[in-house]
Amino acid sequence: MNSPKTLEQFKKLLLNRKKDLLSLSNQSVSARSIVNLDQGVIGRLSRMDAIRAQAMAVEAENRRQSEISRIEIALSRISEQTYGLCISCEENIEKQRLQNDPSVAICINCAKNT
Repeated sequence: MNSPKTLEQFKKLLLNRKKDLLSLSNQSVSARSIVNLDQGVIGRLSRMDAIRAQAMAVEAENRRQSEISRIEIALSRISEQTYGLCISCEENIEKQRLQNDPSVAICINCAKNT
């Protein structure tokens, strides 16, 4: 589907994105930590804000981990020489779609039908 040069470019994009996601994950460890519920330390509204912020940080981490998993699958598909083929219909995924999201595994037609 793609030339070795193109595959190498996609691999580089995927590895850079994974590196960025892992860096963000490491930076947000404290934001995802358990909120101290001691009323003597912070007030009720501050606790509610802290709990909400913690929940948002946990959800953002879940999305990061999901994207990292998709990236790892895409990298394995590159090494297996199946990258760029739709996992549903086995047709080529449009290059513009891959450029928009290099970890995408299905073509636009299959995405519309799901």
